[in-house]
Amino acid sequence: MALPLLPGNTFNRNLGKEKFHKSQHFGYSNQVSMLLGAEKPGIGGEPLLGQNLKPKYSVYPRGIGSDAPSWVAFDKQVLSFHAYFQEAITDSREEKFRIRQCKIYFYLEDDTIQVVEPHVKNSGIPQGTIVRRHRIPLPPPYDEEFYKVDHFNINKEIVLYATPYMIVNCDQFTRNFLQKLGVRLNPPAPVPEDAYTLHRKREQDAMQPLRPYERMDTLKQFLEHDRHVLRFYCIWDDTSSMYGDLRELILHYYLADDSVEILEVIPKNAGRDAIPVFLHRGKLPKYGPLPLPMPGEITARTVLNTFGPMGHGSHYIIDNLKTGAVHHEIYKDCDLTIGSAVNLWGRKILLCDCDPFTRDFYKTKYGLEDFTPIQRRPPPPPTIVRKFPPYHGFGSEEDSLCSCLSVVPKPPQKDFRKFMEKDRCGLDSNVLRFAAKIITDIPIDKDRMFIISFFLSDDTILVFEPPQRNSGIVGGKFMERARIKKPGQEIYKSEMSEYFKPEDLFVGAKVIFNCHNFVLVDADEYAFNYMENHSDEFPVADISKVLIKLRQAGEPKSREIKQLFAACDSGNKNMIGYDQFRNLLARISDGALSEHEIMTVGRHYSVPDPGEVDLSVLLAVAQEQLKRKAFEQFGKLSDVFAYNDRERTGLVSSQEVKTILKAFRVPLADDLMRTILSRFEDEHGKICYQKLTTGLNWREKPADVCQIREPPPQPEAEYCGQPTSHAVKCICYIPLLEDLFGLQE
Repeated sequence: MALPLLPGNTFNRNLGKEKFHKSQHFGYSNQVSMLLGAEKPGIGGEPLLGQNLKPKYSVYPRGIGSDAPSWVAFDKQVLSFHAYFQEAITDSREEKFRIRQCKIYFYLEDDTIQVVEPHVKNSGIPQGTIVRRHRIPLPPPYDEEFYKVDHFNINKEIVLYATPYMIVNCDQFTRNFLQKLGVRLNPPAPVPEDAYTLHRKREQDAMQPLRPYERMDTLKQFLEHDRHVLRFYCIWDDTSSMYGDLRELILHYYLADDSVEILEVIPKNAGRDAIPVFLHRGKLPKYGPLPLPMPGEITARTVLNTFGPMGHGSHYIIDNLKTGAVHHEIYKDCDLTIGSAVNLWGRKILLCDCDPFTRDFYKTKYGLEDFTPIQRRPPPPPTIVRKFPPYHGFGSEEDSLCSCLSVVPKPPQKDFRKFMEKDRCGLDSNVLRFAAKIITDIPIDKDRMFIISFFLSDDTILVFEPPQRNSGIVGGKFMERARIKKPGQEIYKSEMSEYFKPEDLFVGAKVIFNCHNFVLVDADEYAFNYMENHSDEFPVADISKVLIKLRQAGEPKSREIKQLFAACDSGNKNMIGYDQFRNLLARISDGALSEHEIMTVGRHYSVPDPGEVDLSVLLAVAQEQLKRKAFEQFGKLSDVFAYNDRERTGLVSSQEVKTILKAFRVPLADDLMRTILSRFEDEHGKICYQKLTTGLNWREKPADVCQIREPPPQPEAEYCGQPTSHAVKCICYIPLLEDLFGLQE
């Protein structure tokens, strides 16, 4: 018996209690924070009266299963159940109810349910999704809870929104999943049949014909060999007829339906209509031409009268044996082989060759290996070599050749593309200048210096002799600008003469210009840079090729070569002078390297000259030249620079600066202008145009004339063969030995 609720008869329920906190409103479900709602416990975590809390432990032991959230662990995993529901019919005399089959999908990732009814042909009922995917609550009085996986089983009824669904079966994945959860599955149940379904089935069975039909299955062949075509190259010899000739044909055999198409290869100027289709696509009979059949002789099916007169209760059936059918043999793929003849409606077509796909098909299907083609074209006639008359000596060789190419003579066409690429553009002159001496025994001519200019735009050569004081020889133009033929060629011949090309000129080369022997002894800095930048055109300036030649010549005596270089380096500075370096390379190569190749190696491994001209000196020289030429358009120059500075960064690309300076015709030498721009250029190829304009403005910020300590660089147009300021003086031979023979010991 319970004690009465009187003072002194009750116990203090807080005795021994240590937690008095108020429970939080949020908890974790599948590692996701969510609102607890009715599952929120009371003070100190104790359950309230009538509250059902979730079990603290899972049915699985710890360590089994995945710790991932449900939408990750059960992603794209769906349970599929076969079910049906009964629909009442009130306005029909034929049926009182109807059984509608459907599928119930249970998505494991979020416990959502979807009900879909498959479409039935000619049902007259809007079918498809009956219940869209969402979480469905249980029927009352448990409508606060939702359906879970443990509510589903075979041969069990579930109620979804007051509609009872009877689950009769499930797929294999659902069966395995439920068995792993420990659910004991019930045996499958049959789907009951309604009266209307049976009535529809009897009507459809009555509509099926009882007489036999001939089945022609061509779909399999079409699906297996669609777009598969055999190609044969064949000929038709029609030379026996009047004005006939040898026709080239192409036969296409379509494996999808055993049809044949023949195309004709019409040569140029054949005189025939350009209609390539020789035979339209269709079945090709073997024994053509065939006689014209009578009307009704060829039909798709044959009907046999079993008994009874016509029109009085007679019975007919289909002739499956085709006793009265007309058979025509057609060409199959097994009838087409190289060397066989095809009867094309009375024309004999010879198969000569086939394409690779056809060869692979016959190798795979029939095991053929011999595909030797048959010559289908007559041997070509001998090519008549066109001969031109020899050069007669009047005008140029190109002009004389053009008079032989056409009735109306046309002037020779120049290489306009080469002219546009190699013409003078900005500071790039595209002119290679070499210093040369004449090879002669006359003492007076031995000291004469010549400047040979090779113009890359049209391969012309100009020879100029700089005037020398007290030499007794008037300098000037020694040879007009023109293309020069190589010596040793016949004058009056049919072939074109060979002219000197850019790769024929290099330092150390001996050339003969119009019976004058020259040896090239030096070149300007622009020529060296151009040849090194275009090393694919100039082998003597390609450092990789030169090193290969040098390695082949000096590899057998690598130790001696290292000792020679070490002996020349008396100060142990790992550097030697250019003259000693040149003599060593000439001794090592035994004359295999030309003078230009030695200079290429020296320029590649040269030591930078620390004594460069100061920028203030260059600006002073530039201001002096601008002052002499009375150039004062610095304001307009700054405006044009600012206009081209679209991003307002104060920087303009080096190429734009060169173009603007050329547009204003700034009277500065090309070498001097190039050197000044290189000093103002940053690592990104940009130039601060304000500093450049300020440095050149001799009006506002004149430079001190006393700063000019050395003469400015010689411009290219006045190159007189003297060594440039960039001449190589010292060579660092250690990197050269490493590239040739590996690391030093």
